[in-house]
Amino acid sequence: MTSTVPALGTRTAEGSALQAVLLDMDGTLVDTEGFWWDVEVEVFAALGHTLDETWRHVVVGGPMTRSAGFLIEATGADITLAELTTLLNDGFEDRIGRSLPLMPGAGRLLAELYEHDIPTALVSASHRRIIDRVLAALGPQHFALTVAGDEVSRTKPYPDPYLLAAAGLGADPARCAVIEDTATGVESAEAAGCRVVAVPSVAPIAQTDGRTVVSSLEEVDLAFLCSLMTEMC
Repeated sequence: MTSTVPALGTRTAEGSALQAVLLDMDGTLVDTEGFWWDVEVEVFAALGHTLDETWRHVVVGGPMTRSAGFLIEATGADITLAELTTLLNDGFEDRIGRSLPLMPGAGRLLAELYEHDIPTALVSASHRRIIDRVLAALGPQHFALTVAGDEVSRTKPYPDPYLLAAAGLGADPARCAVIEDTATGVESAEAAGCRVVAVPSVAPIAQTDGRTVVSSLEEVDLAFLCSLMTEMC
């Protein structure tokens, strides 16, 4: 599956200005943010380095180039960015092959959006090889479009991934609801002009004007997402 899947016709929820829902993957739909850190710890341990727990907040939610580059610089490990990227992706694929837990409420929300024909996209900083593995568990039928971090010239925190997803679905970014779990993802979605629901996973995210923060996807349903757009109707 690629980021250039033909978009479905834009269909809105009745009585709402909501045109599409764009969802992050790691830490938002699947409980995998911890997997990435565990793999990073294991890979660097094999290289003879111990990662500082405080670095976890630096690398969470970002593109592989940023997180891997930071860890190489911080540890002084003798490994190239390309070599480390391969090791991290291999380790992560092994982890999700053994277990891939969904976040609470994720399955129910995806089913509801699908039932009501809401155009939905998966927008992740993870690479295509990872997204395609995770899609098997999430159900590819739930997404009209997927955007991978290695398929855009600038991934999160830049707005490009969310602008690409909105355009692919034929939606106005301002009428798209985005669900994210990290500050990096929130920054990306807000820069694209989307309405953001933050469900913090590893680090807290502050509530601000135009941003809604909830503790779990169990608090989010279609009516909730439509309500974010009522002031635009």
